Amino acid sequence: MLFSCFFFLTFMASSNHVHAFSVGGSFLSASEKAALEATAAAVATPGKGITACDEGPATVGARFEAVGVKNSEENRRRYRQMLFEAPGCENFLSAAILDPETLYQRSDSGKLFPEVLQAKGIVPGIKPHLKVYTLPGTNGDTVMQGLDSLAARCKEYYAAGARFAKWRSPLVIDVEKGCPTDLAIKANMHDLARYALICQSEGLMPIVEPDISLSGTHTLEQAVDVNIRVQSELFKAMIDHGVYMAGTTLKPNIVNPGRKCPVSYTVEEIAEANIFVFEQSFPVAMKGANYLSGGQDLATAAARLSAINKANTKGPWNLSFSWSQALQLPLLELCKGEGDLVLDKMSKLYVQELAIASAAATGEHTWEKGEGDHVGVKTAIKEPVVA
Repeated sequence: MLFSCFFFLTFMASSNHVHAFSVGGSFLSASEKAALEATAAAVATPGKGITACDEGPATVGARFEAVGVKNSEENRRRYRQMLFEAPGCENFLSAAILDPETLYQRSDSGKLFPEVLQAKGIVPGIKPHLKVYTLPGTNGDTVMQGLDSLAARCKEYYAAGARFAKWRSPLVIDVEKGCPTDLAIKANMHDLARYALICQSEGLMPIVEPDISLSGTHTLEQAVDVNIRVQSELFKAMIDHGVYMAGTTLKPNIVNPGRKCPVSYTVEEIAEANIFVFEQSFPVAMKGANYLSGGQDLATAAARLSAINKANTKGPWNLSFSWSQALQLPLLELCKGEGDLVLDKMSKLYVQELAIASAAATGEHTWEKGEGDHVGVKTAIKEPVVA
């Protein structure tokens, strides 16, 4: 009887020439799937990563003003142009995430920035999410807004030259408050799944970014637990929504202890924790992950990424970078006291930083002793008040 059932199922499969499964991307044609997968593969080019230039005018403005540079649209354009046209940057970059303002700006030559990037072999992408909203009754957990008008905006972004999108869902670990709550995890990960589905329907390869903040006192072990909960919920939601997994990319935080964690950890221990998290649920259908820097400086982020790649002996994924602050803040420091953007100096330093990031993305970056380690933060013990 079992043999008969097996023969029947085999016959049905062969007679109907079934070459694709119904789960995932059933709304996409074969050519649409191929285009999404090609974009994901391009982003996952070994030794290359993403320059994240998607900060809004207010965020960039605050960084400019902190170093004495006027926050104007022209200065923002000049700055982004330097990030895209720095000589040799294409040797280390596979993609760039743009803010909507930047997507429609032009270089000095008159070319739109997506055209400039494509000419250098760098895939242009877009940040489509809007504002963070606090979930009532969750002790401060948040969700990201912007799904309602997403399809229409994705259509416009694709027409403007974007080929992928990136949506960030920020979460915070607060053990005492019980955050992130199960509600916040489910709401955020299901939003990411819906976003991914909408992006794919409009031709954009979605990067999903569950961003767990470095703030807090949690241990590495507690961070591992939360990250597994978050990522497993994300991938399950994506599959349940019918997202074509091979045409997506992950942008995770590096799994770290909280900044104020009292326990010390070596960079190797942090690396092992990251690989352990991936081995629990990261689909092999996805080609890679591009870590965010999350407030880590370049030396720390590069040491940890390189150590993660050295520790990855089983997984098939390309593990690289998608950094903003780690690359950009040192560039802006060069402008202090100058009153303007010192673009030539910034360009040279930028390419040097990208070379470090590229080496880390292949596990070939050598870090100094102590770089990438977490040194436990000692908290002051309050003496009892004597009456």
